Amino acid sequence: MARPRKFDEERAVDAALEAFWTAGYEATSTQDLCDATGLGRSSIYNTFKSKRDLFQRALLLYMERKTGELIELLESDLPVREKLRTALVRIVDEESEYVDVGRGCLVVNTAIELAARDREVAHDLERDYGRRLDALAAAIEAGQRDGDIDRAKDARTLAHFLIASVGGMRVSARAGAGRAALEGIVRTTLDAI
Repeated sequence: MARPRKFDEERAVDAALEAFWTAGYEATSTQDLCDATGLGRSSIYNTFKSKRDLFQRALLLYMERKTGELIELLESDLPVREKLRTALVRIVDEESEYVDVGRGCLVVNTAIELAARDREVAHDLERDYGRRLDALAAAIEAGQRDGDIDRAKDARTLAHFLIASVGGMRVSARAGAGRAALEGIVRTTLDAI
C-alpha cells in the first residue's frame, strides 16, 4: 500500500515555480528544488517524475495566473485604451520590481531558453500565446466598434504587435533598459494602436 503524501502538491509546484523563475530551467538544480519545496529528492521524483515534469507544471501554473490576470483586465469595464495602457504599465511595474532580482517573465525566459529544443514546452507556450492573442484581439475589436481604436487597422495584427511589444519590453529590461525607457515604449506602443 502506498504511503499518503504529507505535503500539498500545489504548494510544492508554486515553490518550484519561484525557483525556476529566479534561475531558469537549466540553472535550477534538484537540490535547489528540494530547498525551495522543502521536499526530499525521492518525494520530488515520486510525485513529479522528473525535474522537467515539475518545470512544465510550474510553467503551466505561471501562464494560467498571468494570462488569467490579463484576461480579467481585458474583460473589465474600462475603456479599451485604458485596459491596454494598464496591461503595459503592469509590465513596466513588474520589470522595475524585479530589476535587482533579474527574474523577468517566466514565459519569455522559457521561450528563449527552451522552446527551440523542447517541443512540448514550445506547444504550451504557443497555446498560451494563442489565449493572449485571442483576448487582445477581442478587446481591440470591441474598441474598434466603440470608436476607441482605428477600424482600418487589423485587430489580430495589433494584438500580435502588443504581445511583441511586451516581449521586447521584458527582454530590454533584462538588458538594462530602465523604467523611463520602458514607459517610453508604452507611450509609443499605444500611439501605434
